[in-house]
Amino acid sequence: MRSLLKSFATILLAAAIASPVVMTGCTASVRVYDPYYHDYHDWNGEVVYYNQWETETHHEHRDFHKRSADEQKQYWDWRHSHEQH
Repeated sequence: MRSLLKSFATILLAAAIASPVVMTGCTASVRVYDPYYHDYHDWNGEVVYYNQWETETHHEHRDFHKRSADEQKQYWDWRHSHEQH
C-alpha cells in the first residue's frame, strides 16, 4: 500500500509540473508576414485591427488569407496608417 501511495504521489507531482507546459503549448502564436512593409505581425493581436478594418471599410468578414492580394494590401496600408507608437 505504501508503494502504491508513493507511486501515486510521484505521478501527481509529474502531472502538476507538466501541466503548465502542456497548457502553454496549446496556445500557438501565428505570425503573418507583411510583404509591403517587410515586417511580421502576431496574428493573435492583429485580429482586433483586422476586424476594425473590415468594419470601417465596409468589407464583409472573411478569413484574411482568402482575400485577394489587392485587399490584403489595402489592409496592410490601413494597418500601418493606424500603427500605435
